Amino acid sequence: MVQEMMPRESLEAAWLRLTRETLPAAADSRGWPIVRDHCFQRVLLDAATGGCWYDAISRRPAYRHAAPEILAAAIALGEAVLAGGADLVALNRQSLRWRGKL
Repeated sequence: MVQEMMPRESLEAAWLRLTRETLPAAADSRGWPIVRDHCFQRVLLDAATGGCWYDAISRRPAYRHAAPEILAAAIALGEAVLAGGADLVALNRQSLRWRGKL
């Protein structure tokens, strides 16, 4: 479980491990509609910010410039996806809607 008071570098390391390794490794066996690290990052950051992440985070890379509470929320959501407590298909669909892609 992610704690908001986690040091910044620990938050960033957890984010990169989750989105670059853990979620992509689980994607095929779970039949998820996305498999690439940047897609997981888009979906989770969009959900954590309540819209297109770039409307809330002005600089890139987003994980480095996101407020700690946003990054912690995105990590917690990714962990919930892994645990089956959040629906990645629905989160991806909402992210695409916010971006005008659906």
